[in-house]
Amino acid sequence: MTGIIIELIERDGTAQVLLSGDWTLATMSGSIAELERRLRQLAARDPAWELRSIVRLDSAGGTLLWRCWGRRWPASLTASEAHRLLLERCAAVRSEPEVPPPIDRLAWLGALGRLSLVAASHLGEIVALIGQLILDLAHLCRHPREIPWREFSANLYKSGAQALPVTALIGFLIGIVLSYLSALQLKTFGADVFIVNLLGISIVRELGPVLVAVLVAGRSGSAMTAQIGVMRVTEEIDALATMGVSRSQRLLLPKVLALAVAMPLLVIWCSAAGILGGMVAAKLQMGLSYGFFIDALPRVVPVANVWIGLSKGLVFGFLIALIACHCGLRVRPNTESLSALTTSSVVSSITVAILVDAVFAVLTRNLGLP
Repeated sequence: MTGIIIELIERDGTAQVLLSGDWTLATMSGSIAELERRLRQLAARDPAWELRSIVRLDSAGGTLLWRCWGRRWPASLTASEAHRLLLERCAAVRSEPEVPPPIDRLAWLGALGRLSLVAASHLGEIVALIGQLILDLAHLCRHPREIPWREFSANLYKSGAQALPVTALIGFLIGIVLSYLSALQLKTFGADVFIVNLLGISIVRELGPVLVAVLVAGRSGSAMTAQIGVMRVTEEIDALATMGVSRSQRLLLPKVLALAVAMPLLVIWCSAAGILGGMVAAKLQMGLSYGFFIDALPRVVPVANVWIGLSKGLVFGFLIALIACHCGLRVRPNTESLSALTTSSVVSSITVAILVDAVFAVLTRNLGLP
C-alpha cells in the first residue's frame, strides 16, 4: 500500500497538480483535514488535474476531491475511465440537506377530523350491535324455548362466580387501607366515630362499583374479546352463519346479559368485603367496637346509596360486555389485531366506566345523603 502523493508542477505559467498513490479511507485516516486544506489551496489556483497515476481510489477519496473542487468539475481533468466513473458517482450524491416540508398549521384539524370519523364509525357499530341485541331479546321473549340457557349460565359462572375471590380480596384490602388512612386524619380532629360515614358512603357508593368495573374489564372483558377474536381468526363465526346459527343470539347476547346480571351482585360482594376490612382496621386502629360499627352503618348510609351502587353495576356490566363484544367482532385474521383489540377493549371499558361514574355522580349528587 503506497501513500498519498501530491505534486505541483508549473510550466510556462500553467499549474498542474499530479496526484498519485492510494487515495482510500485507510491511507487518508488521521490526515483528512490537512489533505482537504492543501487541496483547497491548490484548487484556488485553477490548475490542471492529473489523476492517471492514482493506483487506488475509493468513494472517500473521490468525495474529498469533489468537495475540494467546490462541487464542480475542474476546467482540465485527466483521469482513467474507472476513476472518472467513481467521481461521477460521488458528484451525483446529494450533499445538500433535505428541505423540511412546510409546516401545516391546520394539520391538527385533519387529525381531529380523522379521529372524529373513527369515533363515529365505532359509535355506529355499537348502536347497530345494541339494536341487534334488542331484536334478539324480543325474539327470545316470543320463543322462550330458544333461550340459550346453557351459554348464559356458563358466562354467568365465568364472569360472576369465578370473580368472587379476587373481588373480595381487593375490596377487603381497599377497606383496610381506606380505614387506616382515614383514622390518621380523623384522630387529629377527634372525629373517630365519623369513620363509619366515610367508609360506608365511599365504598358502597363509589369505590365498590368502580373497583369491580376495573377488575371485570381486565378479567372478563378481555376474555370475551379474546374468545370472540379467536373465533374470528379461526373462522368459527363464519361457520355458525353457514349453519344458520345467529352469532348475536348464541354468542353475544348471553355474554351481555350474564355480565349485566353478575356485576350488581359483584358490587354488593365487593362493597361488603370492603366494609368488613374497614371495620377490622377501625377496631385495630381506633378501638371502635364491631357492634357500634354495625349499628351505626344503616343510620349513616341510607339505602339509596345501595341502589345507586347496584345501578352503576348494572350499567357498567352492560357497557363492558358490549365494548368487549364490539372489539372482538372487529378482530382481523392475524394475531397482531387480536392483541391490539384486546388491549383496546380493556382500556376503553375502564375509560367508559369512569366517565359513566362521573355522570352518575352529577345526576345523583342530591340522593342518598344522610
